[in-house]
Amino acid sequence: MANARKNGLYSEISGELSALMKTGWADTEQHGLALDEQAPYAAGRRAALSGLFPGERLVVPSGNLKTRSNDDPYPFRPYSGYVHLTGDRARDGALVLEPRPDGGHDAYCYLLPRDGRDSDEFWLGYTAELWMGRRRSLAESERVLGLSCRDVRTAAADLAAAHGVPTRIVRGVDPALEAAVTTDAGRDAELEEALSGLRLVKDEWEIGEMRKAVDSTVRGFTDCVGELSRAVASSERWIEGTFFRRARLEGNSVGYGSICAAGDHATIMHWTDNDGPVRPGDLLLLDAGVETHTLYTADVTRTLPVSGTFTPVQRTVYDAVYEAQEAGFAAVKPGAAYRDFHVAAQRYLAEKLVEWGFIEGPADRAYELGLQRRFTMAGTGHMLGLDVHDCAQARTEEYVEGVLEPGMVLTVEPGLYFQPDDLTVPEEWRGIGVRIEDDLLVTADGHENLSAGLPRSADEVEAWMARVAG
Repeated sequence: MANARKNGLYSEISGELSALMKTGWADTEQHGLALDEQAPYAAGRRAALSGLFPGERLVVPSGNLKTRSNDDPYPFRPYSGYVHLTGDRARDGALVLEPRPDGGHDAYCYLLPRDGRDSDEFWLGYTAELWMGRRRSLAESERVLGLSCRDVRTAAADLAAAHGVPTRIVRGVDPALEAAVTTDAGRDAELEEALSGLRLVKDEWEIGEMRKAVDSTVRGFTDCVGELSRAVASSERWIEGTFFRRARLEGNSVGYGSICAAGDHATIMHWTDNDGPVRPGDLLLLDAGVETHTLYTADVTRTLPVSGTFTPVQRTVYDAVYEAQEAGFAAVKPGAAYRDFHVAAQRYLAEKLVEWGFIEGPADRAYELGLQRRFTMAGTGHMLGLDVHDCAQARTEEYVEGVLEPGMVLTVEPGLYFQPDDLTVPEEWRGIGVRIEDDLLVTADGHENLSAGLPRSADEVEAWMARVAG
């Protein structure tokens, strides 16, 4: 019996049931499917990758289901490099670029075909279509993706039998495919590095997806402000659930674990438990992003006074972070060093911390020694796209040490965090955490703030909250 579970109610099936299940099914093959709008862009990305590795076989898996417990899997999310090169989001797939003798590569996808009705596997397998939903047939996938598609169940054997061609594979994504090929870890790492590097500059289609992600995120933040009173009556979880509802309604999901941090929790960079109280008089730091159906994500943060009005100390901190973000914005333009916006924001915050007497000056010395990092904690931004921290494996020379180009999308997100147990600051400052984060597109003549639909200054935030929350 296929995939019999230890404590299942049915230990066997009758021949009559098996025969019944295999008959009476309509042909549901979909004809006339249109080529996906992303397909021409994905083809261009594959061509760029092909040019980087002439004469080599390249294997980019999509990944497999991961078990949460027993027979309950986590929601599947494919490897971003695979999505970028194919537009496909299916599990258990793999893109192969096979080198041609005359140069270039032939590209094809290994995919899991539809379940046939001639085996009990289609209705008894835990990951079968009757349990998890219909998959595309290989022919359907070929029409949608513009790629030749093969049965992934032969992929490991096919790759193991292919000799004489140097091969690279993205490691850590599909153990079975990884075991089927003989490769070098260093050379494989270069492939992953290249895949990240290809995503540094977004094409026209990707920029459109980023706009969708950000626009949905703006609506999600507005939802949260509108339901802030219900969070006060319950907890941070209400904020988390409110934003998640918008993300699922308009996209695939959230692009990362939402940070819904009220009070002291706002000083914790990656607070995702979201189980604390939301109290009037405290700040709520909301860091969240909608992931589109095509898996591009926004990443926006606003720090909101729960009562609708900042206290004097809260406003002092907020204004400093706002001005630091303004300094960072001014440094985002083509030809600027990637580090410039970080340096501008961090220098400004170092000056404020010296002015307040929290670190020893002069400000230039404090910045060079990194003393402001006690209160700023993290860098001032990162690349954004298919991953919230996109292009993370790209070559350092192209990313952190690189130069901004039109089409790059990045976050600018300075912050100040005064821990509740920090005795080096006055008591009324302790437990205040403020971050302001926006998603910027580098343009030919500067930048565009994709998330400008959300207010940023303290006055604008208060006025917005008064309108939305009533």
